[in-house]
Amino acid sequence: AILLAGGQGTRLRPLTIHTPKPIVPIFNRPFLHYQIDRLKQVPEIDEVILSLNYQPRRIEEVFGDGSDVGIKIRYVVEPAPLGTGGAIKYASQGVNDPVVVFNGDVLTEIDLAAVIRLHRERQAKATIVLTPVENPTAYGLVETDAAGNIQRFVEKPKADQITTNRINAGIYVLEPHTFDRIPDNVAWSIERSYFPSLIERGETFVAYLYDGYWIDIGTPDKYTQVHRDIMDKRFHARPFSDTPTDASWVSPDARIESGATVDGPCFIDEGAVVKAGARIGPYSVIGRHTHVDEQATVQGTILWPNCRVGSDSVVTDAIVGRHCHLGRNVTVEAGAVIGDKTSLTDFTHV
Repeated sequence: AILLAGGQGTRLRPLTIHTPKPIVPIFNRPFLHYQIDRLKQVPEIDEVILSLNYQPRRIEEVFGDGSDVGIKIRYVVEPAPLGTGGAIKYASQGVNDPVVVFNGDVLTEIDLAAVIRLHRERQAKATIVLTPVENPTAYGLVETDAAGNIQRFVEKPKADQITTNRINAGIYVLEPHTFDRIPDNVAWSIERSYFPSLIERGETFVAYLYDGYWIDIGTPDKYTQVHRDIMDKRFHARPFSDTPTDASWVSPDARIESGATVDGPCFIDEGAVVKAGARIGPYSVIGRHTHVDEQATVQGTILWPNCRVGSDSVVTDAIVGRHCHLGRNVTVEAGAVIGDKTSLTDFTHV
């Protein structure tokens, strides 16, 4: 498998200035763990190649050689951004077996074994997963015939061009011998160049239709939604896969003082402290060693590790990066995204 994890995560800034998008935390696990968990469900996938470009050392420090996660991991760092097609070719050097390719910001519950099975049954050169969306104009549409063969790609269509609501889900099975058409060391798009070449040459290029859980975590709204979907069990992942509906997950090493209020579902990690009179509202995520002081309210907010929320502060539907300090009587309103090591002095309103 090749995971395309080289993006800079510009839509998630300022959170990704110090943290590459593939390892932004979902609760207390770097995001790529969830993709690797999915790949590990297919015994035939014996190696994961991480195609990197932005802050590669940070990612390698998290996963090492893969022994801790139970699958071999290899790292390939692009010499320069090569686009999706160029990155796949560069990462697949020396690989002759079919490869599963995942965009590095997709969270899904897809049955990868079934995708591979279709690819083999159709003897396809390439198989692409398609998923339906409510607003197709924000994506590129993919048209198929009745037999599931890919007919056409329509990039970000206007309303009168919409012929389907199915989009490219960023998951493929590809045959490496077809990569000869991708030029070496040149930025090249798999979507705009490689896939159209398959259609032009009449090669077997098929769709796997998937209508289960799928999300691109690459914006603050979607990043927040992932946490809520897991708490609501729309996506099944620990630690909420084993909790009752609307229950909170509170680490045994967290300290919730008498008089504090915790309304589920929410997540409170190890070493966190919630002081007397503080309130943690539904869909909040309190990161490791984060302190919420007396009479403070945290509602629907994701606080990364090592933050402090001062007394009488109110933080609502926001995302707050690591090592942030919010003083007394601070107000942070819905939609705010606050980068690492930010200090908000007393009575600040964001």
